[in-house]
Order: sequence, then structure tokens, then C-alpha cells
Amino acid sequence: MENRSSMQDPRNQYPRPPFPDQEQAAPGLVKRMTPAPDHGENSYRGYGRLAGRRALITGGDSGIGRAVAISFAREGADVAIAYLPSEESDAAEVIKLIEAEGVKSLALAGDVRDEAWNETMVARTVEAFGGLDILVVNAGRQQYRDNLSEFSTSDFDATMKTNLYALHWLCQAAMPVMPAGAAIITTASIQAYEPSDILLDYATTKGGIVTYTKALAKQAIERGIRVNAVAPGPFWTVLQPSGGQPDEKVRNFGAHSAFGRPGQPVEIAPVYVLLASREASFVTGEVWGVTGGAGIG
Repeated sequence: MENRSSMQDPRNQYPRPPFPDQEQAAPGLVKRMTPAPDHGENSYRGYGRLAGRRALITGGDSGIGRAVAISFAREGADVAIAYLPSEESDAAEVIKLIEAEGVKSLALAGDVRDEAWNETMVARTVEAFGGLDILVVNAGRQQYRDNLSEFSTSDFDATMKTNLYALHWLCQAAMPVMPAGAAIITTASIQAYEPSDILLDYATTKGGIVTYTKALAKQAIERGIRVNAVAPGPFWTVLQPSGGQPDEKVRNFGAHSAFGRPGQPVEIAPVYVLLASREASFVTGEVWGVTGGAGIG
């Protein structure tokens, strides 16, 4: 039974805005964020729910992907993380945290917009771990633009390839090597349901992820593979100050949530753990909202 003295008002459990100015160039680095996000480095406790599993997580260097990588390792899984070469310093920290749990790690630096790289990531993970049981498609591109005229073709193309094409390429490469009982988890967003005008391309991809996930789940279950999506609301990740939101919105990020603050990455990691585990054996084709009270649908 939980010690009642450890209970805490969730509205005040983590920092509340306003936050300091902290603009970064994309894709940004965790170490430059103030306040520092909590990815579970010191707060996540594992219980062996993924012992012996082999996972590949894209965007595993920071934000939600970093929190998922830490939680999976502490639940006993071998973990491969994919990230951009410019994010090497963040990724190195995550690799150390994974290895501290006595499980195998694999660092995969590359660009998910390259179709061949997606195939390579899967192949290298299988080679390093002897198989692949969990695929978390999490890498994302979010760059705000004030109006429609500012959304260039190159912008749209980069967002589509990072958020949607890579999802398709990864699933195509991974599904043939994943055994029955495996799980694929995609990362959607509340933006699929309540799109922001300044995130037109990003919101479009997140709506596509929801639809793709539901459709793929119908195919995958014929192989005994479950496919689900997680739809975050406002989470304090490096995606926001590195061009994901205007400066004034970063300063007050999450203030509109029911909690009056943004979520911390560690607060969403347990949902990924559940969806990857045997406890979710009757769950597929679902979208799990973690939105700070906004709901989805």
C-alpha cells in the first residue's frame, strides 16, 4: 500500500509556468532547457514488466522517447535508440542510463527521412539483440509557422517524411521480423483532435498517425502483433523551445491544462510500458490520450 505521506497534489508536482526564455535551433538539446525536464532519470522505478524484451525507440535521445527508453530499460528490456547525429550528446546520456540497468543498449545515429536508414535501424537492432519485440515510433518534427503562406514545400515535405513516411517505412521493415506477442506503439498528439493553426503540417501528420495506427492494427493482429497510439497533450520537451512554439507560448507552456502546468516526460512513460507489456494483451487499435485533462475525440 502506498504511504500516504508520499502523496502529492499533481497540480504542484512539477514546475509551473511562466518559464524563462530559452529559444534553441532545431532539433535542440535537453541540457539547454530550464527547468530541466524529468525523463525519469531519478524518478522512474521499474518492476521487470519487460524483462527479456528487445525494443527500438526513435527519437530516444530526448523528450518522450528518452523517458520511454529509461522506463523500458528499468523494466528489463534491451533498448536501441535512434536519433539525429546532432543530438549525440543527449543520446550518450541515455545510453549510459540504459546500460546502468544491466541491459543491452544500441545507439543509432541517422535521419529517419531516409527510407534505407529505417530498414538499417531494424536490421541492426535485430543483429544486436537477436530480435525485435517492441517498436516505438516517436521521432517527430514540429516547427510552427504563423500563417499558411509561410508553410513552404520543403517544410511540409520534411514534416511529412519525419512524422509519417518514417512510420510507414519502419513498420514495413519491422513487422516481418516481429514475433506474435510483439507491440508497435506510435506517438500521435492532441493536435490530431484539436489542431493549432500555427502547426498545420504537424497536426496533419498527427491525424494521419491516428488513422494509420488504427488501420495497421487490423493487419498486424493477424500476426499476433498489437498496434496502439499514445496521444500526448502539452509535454515539457525540447521540441517546444527549438521552434515548436513561439517564444511567448513556450514561456506559458502548459498553463492552459487542467493542471496549470505541462506534463513531464516521465508522466507519460508508464502508458508506453503498459502498451508494450503483456498486461495490455487485449488492447489494439486504440489511442491513449495523456492530455492534462483535455481529452481526445
